Amino acid sequence: MSRQHATPLLVSPGQPARPLQPLALGAGPDQISEAELQQLLHDNPACLPIAEIDSLFANPVAICMELNTPAGPIDNFMVTASGLPVLVECKLWRNPEGRREVVGQILDYAKELSGWSASDLQREVARRVKREGNPILAMLREHGHDVDEIAFNDALTHNLRRGRFLLLIVGDGIREGVETITEYLQAHAGLHFSLGLIEMPIFLIGDGQRVVVPRVLARTHVITRTVVAAPDGLSVRDGDEATGTRDTDPEIVAWSNERQQFWAEFQSGLTLDDPDQAVGKPPRMGYTTLTMPVPGGACWLTIYRDMTRGEVGIFLSYHFDSLGERIAELLANDRDALLPELGGTARIVDHKGHPRIIDTFRPGNPLTEPAAREMAIDWLRTRTNDFVNVLRPRIKAAAADINGDT
Repeated sequence: MSRQHATPLLVSPGQPARPLQPLALGAGPDQISEAELQQLLHDNPACLPIAEIDSLFANPVAICMELNTPAGPIDNFMVTASGLPVLVECKLWRNPEGRREVVGQILDYAKELSGWSASDLQREVARRVKREGNPILAMLREHGHDVDEIAFNDALTHNLRRGRFLLLIVGDGIREGVETITEYLQAHAGLHFSLGLIEMPIFLIGDGQRVVVPRVLARTHVITRTVVAAPDGLSVRDGDEATGTRDTDPEIVAWSNERQQFWAEFQSGLTLDDPDQAVGKPPRMGYTTLTMPVPGGACWLTIYRDMTRGEVGIFLSYHFDSLGERIAELLANDRDALLPELGGTARIVDHKGHPRIIDTFRPGNPLTEPAAREMAIDWLRTRTNDFVNVLRPRIKAAAADINGDT
């Protein structure tokens, strides 16, 4: 996602304004390396424009650099006094592949941490900073936060397990289109994270002094609330609908409009045999949903499009630890009867220890091509009707059985 920014000027009384010299990010002379950028952020976390991305994560305390996880070391790890973790990945953008890799990397870190508790995090931080006891709590108190140990550890564990993180990618220039990044994120649903892309230009002003001018290139309401959360059971709305605002960036507007057009086209030719199945308005997201007859809306069909993988698909979604999950488990246990009825290439897979009834289709060419797009929409229409016909009555009967209403 490209941005244009004017060069900062140094204005001194009685002297002409002087444009500041940008400091290139790299390993050469008169450059700043990724390691130096990490240290800068660790020493000065306030330079990150976190409040512009998600105010809940404002004013974190820098805990350590290179925090070890099974997915690799996290460049910068911070945490708020309320127990909200902040993960930072520093990257010098050199090519599109590298950009996609760093997005995948920070998502892998988040997925690993979602299986940790406060004790696990405390142990790894203690190893890294070589401090005994609870170094996280100690650092928060050293920064003036009056934190109750039990309440903080409970909140931290809850946020870790829920995947409630702020993920920040900080670099010298992010030129990947927002749609490419968000379509990639859709394949990593399940964590309730916020994400920000930050450009961190640094300018020389003489005598070794530097000016840091952080720029937010993408915000949480564009990525997290509209793309990431819903497929794994987190009930959310499109970011614009939730906030009552509309982003005016032409690229983002075009991206949202294209998605809405895709789902409008899908719905315009969608014929469902079941007259009771409701269909909502076309969303501005990478997926749409159909509610199943389960109390509390705990179960629904997710119909999605993944531009990065050139794939469309449909699967049964539900809230974990709910009536919806119990129903999904009953359906999965009856797979020998269920899958032949669904037909196609429908299958039941394990998704983070939970059964997922799913079918997918790849037309073979990029979904931006008209022929591939048409094939994908036709397939989605047919398979959506199939899934509704087969799953809806089974789900309704299972819900009644479990509730003792038979």
